[in-house]
Amino acid sequence: MEVLSKMNVTHCFSETIFVAAMLLTVSAIAAEPAYPTRPIRILVPFAAGGGADTMARIITPKLHNALGQAWVVDNRGGAGGNLAAEIVANAAPDGYTTFMGFNTVLTVNPYLYKLSFNAERDFQPVTLLATAQYILVLHSSVQASNLKEFIALAKAKPSGFNYASAGVGSPLHLAAELFQKRAGVTMAHIAYKGGGPAAAAVLGGETQVLFASVASSIQHVKSGRLKALASTGAKRSRVVPELPTLAEQGFPGFDVGSWYALLLPAKTPIKIVNRLHSESVKAVGMLDVQQAMARQGLEPETSTPRELADRIAAESKVWAGVVKDAGIKAE
Repeated sequence: MEVLSKMNVTHCFSETIFVAAMLLTVSAIAAEPAYPTRPIRILVPFAAGGGADTMARIITPKLHNALGQAWVVDNRGGAGGNLAAEIVANAAPDGYTTFMGFNTVLTVNPYLYKLSFNAERDFQPVTLLATAQYILVLHSSVQASNLKEFIALAKAKPSGFNYASAGVGSPLHLAAELFQKRAGVTMAHIAYKGGGPAAAAVLGGETQVLFASVASSIQHVKSGRLKALASTGAKRSRVVPELPTLAEQGFPGFDVGSWYALLLPAKTPIKIVNRLHSESVKAVGMLDVQQAMARQGLEPETSTPRELADRIAAESKVWAGVVKDAGIKAE
């Protein structure tokens, strides 16, 4: 009887510990704040009306519907996108401050500016959202009908061609510099204040060469005012699938373009990261979102947080070399 009593006491004691542990777990879960409980701010590193702003306004209504809280688009242009990035890097890691990341801000600016933040250390990647290739275009007067002919012409006339860009350190500038390096040609760079003025300069014959966005140039190619020689992605653009890539035409590994991604401050809880990742991927998969992207020359593309982190690291290495070799300095 005494043995049985001791066993009963032990059993009851174990049950008490188990129940207490369960109550503590339930209490902890109940105490954990729900997310989100208030509006979420998304910092856009450029002024309203640009590609990053457009991407934010395409995706945030879907995230609002999914999460039940408003998303506030906060345009903070300045310093090549660094102003917005710095705000996010220093924000509380609670999921209420997010970043519409643009590739040059994260992978080029660290080599052009003295920054107070580190792109790989101070951000938590969530997912890629969209990509946009460029196309290499020429003024209609250039006597070359394909890429091979243009390279031969450029080699025969060193510095005989001018290429336009949207500004020093812009994606269009860097694409052209990488092309020159890979193709062994030399062209004179003329920087304009934005992609619109750069495209206008080529259309007017002020310059002859441009790495242009598909959206801004495709109609001029169709009308014959510009000649398109190649697209710049790893695979052909969905918007102009008939145009071969630079990689197909003798430049393996050439993969340049713009991309947009969602990021958070570093040390944001993984549950929040996963929630935003899941809802963002669902949003990008929606037909109306993809149609809205296509109208802007964007191609939907998502990733895991790890894949986005790896992309940032890999592209940073490429552009570090291009910036150094070309002697590019921020204006």
